[in-house]
Amino acid sequence: MGAFLVWGLMGRSTEFDPGAITSHFGSVGNALMAPAARWDTTWFATIADHGYGADEARPAFFPLYPLAMRAVGLFTGDAVVAGLLVSLAAMVVALAALHRLTVLELGAPAARIAVWAVALFPMAFFLSAVYSESLFLAFAVGCVLAARMDRWALAGTLGGLAAATRSAGLLLVVALALLFWDARRRASQGEREAPAWPRALWIGLVPLGPALICLWFAARGLDWMAPFHAQDTWMRAFRGPFVGAWDGTVAAWDGARQLLSGSRTPVYFAPAGGDPFNVAWHNLLPFAFLVLTVPALVATFRRLPLAYGAYALAALALPLSYPVGPQPLMSYPRFVAVLFPLFMGAGAWAAAGAPWRTRVLLGVSAAGLVACTAQFATWHWVA
Repeated sequence: MGAFLVWGLMGRSTEFDPGAITSHFGSVGNALMAPAARWDTTWFATIADHGYGADEARPAFFPLYPLAMRAVGLFTGDAVVAGLLVSLAAMVVALAALHRLTVLELGAPAARIAVWAVALFPMAFFLSAVYSESLFLAFAVGCVLAARMDRWALAGTLGGLAAATRSAGLLLVVALALLFWDARRRASQGEREAPAWPRALWIGLVPLGPALICLWFAARGLDWMAPFHAQDTWMRAFRGPFVGAWDGTVAAWDGARQLLSGSRTPVYFAPAGGDPFNVAWHNLLPFAFLVLTVPALVATFRRLPLAYGAYALAALALPLSYPVGPQPLMSYPRFVAVLFPLFMGAGAWAAAGAPWRTRVLLGVSAAGLVACTAQFATWHWVA
């Protein structure tokens, strides 16, 4: 209620949710369910209920999450309720797995802070919304945890499931390959038993996930590369390695100029639709997350095995190499929300210093979470 009083409901909400997917819950049910069912939820629910059809935009949403919604929906009778249950269950599993993984690598104090850092991250509301973030995070953390415990068949399987949930899951190959190499290196130093080379073949299960998706589309007479070609529909295009970071910096600078001018004319950046002040904020907010990513990535490389930092860097390369034209860093904070190595690195940094580090890290995050959740719930674009 407070969010509605402060920000109000965005006037164009019916354009993005013409079917009002939570209205059938009644006034009370709608008030409870609607805040978790915004923006991409409408796409996931449509795919869960009706499949991909001929819509060129839908294949951008990989099928495992809507498939899970459909499966659970057989018991709940509603795809949105099913999606919420899947997300909440996956979030619990993801945080538990992250705690165990961080204990193995960094110890219990860092693990506790890392888990809280994820749970209180300003974009953490996506983990409990009808979005694929929490399912992907559970598979991704589980994949690396399994590899860390030398359970390579399980690691490959979970990696394949992650890659069938979101395209970034393919990059778990980087983490698994480096973890396997590290396990062999430690064995040569007498620290542990070396995994047999044939076990590395299990890593090949990771790209099998997207491969099966492409085969499924082809079998239905559709474009077998539809999940990747769909990015054109969403205005994502390759600009060069990490060029999006520069584009995002320029857009943020122009957004700041727009706000400081105090006027909506002239527009200082490429028109993106909507109020120039709003677009300016939408360029500045993800840029702030981009800046904060840098020290987190440095801490990850410094305090964790190479596999963690390499995976995080490779995953960041996706949104930063395929920016959105008018708003280069669109959705960047949401992509960061599932990059668990960054939170492990931040947890290690906070645990190694004075208590103020933890208070600042979690306090600022919690304040951002409250504000971003309120805006998301009222149909204002956050990430």
